[in-house]
Amino acid sequence: MFKLARFITQLNRMIGYWISFCVLIIFALLLADVVMRYLIGQPAIWTAELATLIFGVYAIIGGGYLLTERGHVNVDIIYGQFSPKRKALVDIVTWPLFLIFVGVLLWQGYDIASEAIADMERSNSVWKAPLWPTKSLIPVAALLLLLQGFVRLWADVRTLMGLPNDPAIFGQPAAGDTQAAQAAGGQS
Repeated sequence: MFKLARFITQLNRMIGYWISFCVLIIFALLLADVVMRYLIGQPAIWTAELATLIFGVYAIIGGGYLLTERGHVNVDIIYGQFSPKRKALVDIVTWPLFLIFVGVLLWQGYDIASEAIADMERSNSVWKAPLWPTKSLIPVAALLLLLQGFVRLWADVRTLMGLPNDPAIFGQPAAGDTQAAQAAGGQS
């Protein structure tokens, strides 16, 4: 089980690392758009649309990575004050909501991707950018998020049981959890 959890976490971290470079590509495309607009007086028809498509990939595929780093938004006014065990309990109790969200994302994303691939869908712009590659990544991203969600659930169950969690597999503890993790025998 540890090997599978380690593989899922490493896969999401690797994808997160490589997809982070999309920000540089987006920046270069938007900079080129501005330069073309002010130097030539007309922007390139494809730069802003391509930047938008790349941002879509960046936003959707990074969800699994974000979960490995515990980077999703929490209501920290309340949640941040909880002990690691109470946080784990809250995460376990709310996990079915996560499962419903990701299940719908996977189901609807598959439908969207299948239709886009079957039609080789393109945008309605002058450039006619292919949309199917971006849309085909929606169910892939949902699956990566779901797998990381199972790893996170396992970590929360282990925390409730008082077992240590390896940060290399389960991500870094949330702020304030480091001393508690060390006291429980975990690594920091």
